Amino acid sequence: MLPEAREGDQTMVVARLSAPTTIHVEPVGRWFEAYAHRYRHKQTLSQHESVGSSSSSEEDEQDLRDEDFKEDPLLTSLDPKDVKSQDHYAVLGIAKLRYRATHAQIKQAYKRIVLRHHPDKRRQAGQAVKEGDDDYYSCITKAYQLLSNKATRRAFDSVDPEFDDFVPSNSSSSKEKFYEVFGPVFSSNARWSVKKPVPKLGTADSTYEEVDHLYSFWYNFDSWREFSYLDEEDKEKGEDREERRWIEKQNKAARQKRKKEEMSRILKLVDNAYACDPRIKKFKEDEKRKKEEEKRAKKEASRKIAEEKERQRQAELEAERKQKEKEEEEAKAKALVAKKEKEAAKKQLKKERKRLRDACKTNDYYVEGESDTVSMMEAIEKLCNRLEITSLQELNEAMGAGSREEARSALDKQIEEMNADIRREEEERIAAERRKQQESVRAKEKGGSGKPWSAEDLALLVKAVKTFPAGTVSRWEVIAAFINDHTSTDIKRTAKEVLNKTKTLQKTEEKESLSLRTEVNKAAYERLEKSTTEAASIKKAEDAGISERFDAPSAYQFKTGPWTADEQKCLEQALRTYPAGTADRWDLIAEAVPGRSKKDCMVRYKELVEMVKAKKSAQAAAKGKK
Repeated sequence: MLPEAREGDQTMVVARLSAPTTIHVEPVGRWFEAYAHRYRHKQTLSQHESVGSSSSSEEDEQDLRDEDFKEDPLLTSLDPKDVKSQDHYAVLGIAKLRYRATHAQIKQAYKRIVLRHHPDKRRQAGQAVKEGDDDYYSCITKAYQLLSNKATRRAFDSVDPEFDDFVPSNSSSSKEKFYEVFGPVFSSNARWSVKKPVPKLGTADSTYEEVDHLYSFWYNFDSWREFSYLDEEDKEKGEDREERRWIEKQNKAARQKRKKEEMSRILKLVDNAYACDPRIKKFKEDEKRKKEEEKRAKKEASRKIAEEKERQRQAELEAERKQKEKEEEEAKAKALVAKKEKEAAKKQLKKERKRLRDACKTNDYYVEGESDTVSMMEAIEKLCNRLEITSLQELNEAMGAGSREEARSALDKQIEEMNADIRREEEERIAAERRKQQESVRAKEKGGSGKPWSAEDLALLVKAVKTFPAGTVSRWEVIAAFINDHTSTDIKRTAKEVLNKTKTLQKTEEKESLSLRTEVNKAAYERLEKSTTEAASIKKAEDAGISERFDAPSAYQFKTGPWTADEQKCLEQALRTYPAGTADRWDLIAEAVPGRSKKDCMVRYKELVEMVKAKKSAQAAAKGKK
């Protein structure tokens, strides 16, 4: 309700109220959780708080049993000044439980001891009580203070006087009773592990995975055991900061030394157990047997594969031999036919030339006057030398079919065409020479001879660069000498020209992604393709009949494929195995090199010998120039 307006005040509406909305509130938080717990279990607030405080952990609910509690008979004779050497669990009467005792059990044992040995109780019983910390009761309070604190209790548990650091030896008795000897030792040392659960030693029936996990765990054992309880001096007793630091440094060094000895002990335990474990021996024997079986199976499979490959190789060699014999027979037959056709073509060409000369001679060379006769004879000889057989046949037929004037006209027309071809060829030659001169001038300006590089010279350059690598004495002079000795042209290359060409090709490779080998291979491929095209055209001409002039044999021989690194190694090994003087040496070498014939091996050997001689001669020539 809004308050009523006072006298003199005026009530007015400023704005309308918004419509009511429903807001959903979700209860969260530990307070709501406590409320839900009380509501579910029908408990009051006081009951819930008492239950929460009394059941904080499961271990606190465990009571101390009478059989686990036994008072130390030497308790009254303890020296309060030697507290550090006493067994605190025995002082509180829980020597049987020791590190397994819970905080609640420690507290209950302390209460029982206090009820019996408190100074007030003893005074009432008429017993003598010493003053201050000289009474043995101070040992009880210090034992409780130490064991009720997690850090100090862990420090005392690390040096538990009841713990046995014994490590079984690697002996025959340990191997015979492996599980009885090493089982308890591993169980007692498992208390120091940070990681839980700790794998057990297992039995003779344990699997390989279980045993492997066991030793992997113990070889990477992470121990929480520390030795601060054995510190000789308390740093808090230092008079100043420097002394406390020095005491802490000494204590830290002693702890690290003991920790290292502890880890060495654990490692020795694991090593001895691994050496004595009969399961490891069994697993190794099984693994060895399995590997031997796999090896035998693999060897047998390899033998079968090798036999099959050998059988296939012999079959391929036999098929290759038959195919080669067949090709040789066909090549001989083709060569014989080509030879006969060539001889026939030569005879036909000779006949047509004689026919032209006789026709011109019979008609006084179609001119009048001795000077004109000589020039006409020269022109006719040029026609005989330049025209092919088909052109000569057409000219002779044209001259023999018509009158003298028609024959003269046909002859003059052919001479004019010939002269035009000669003039065109001369112009092309002059233009080529002019281009060569220009290139020579430009090359001389750059330090070269100006002469173009043929595909053969480029191949020699690539081969020489590989044969004489960087580091060769007078490398570029040696490469130039090598090219000049092996080139089929009359062009002589200088070291400077070779160096410039190599740099130019390298720059081209960087700009156009084209290496020297790519360039030379491309030229070789073009030559091979051209040769193949010409061979195909010749074969076509052979099938169709003689239709053009033959000046040279048209037999083309194709080289076999390049030698691989494996074939080269086999050849070198065979040359060493069968030295000169061995009977049927090259037959044996050919058998040792798969996929190569006797002829291939002999040709390759000659090539290698020539390469070695060329290299030596090039180096000698370079040294002579110096």
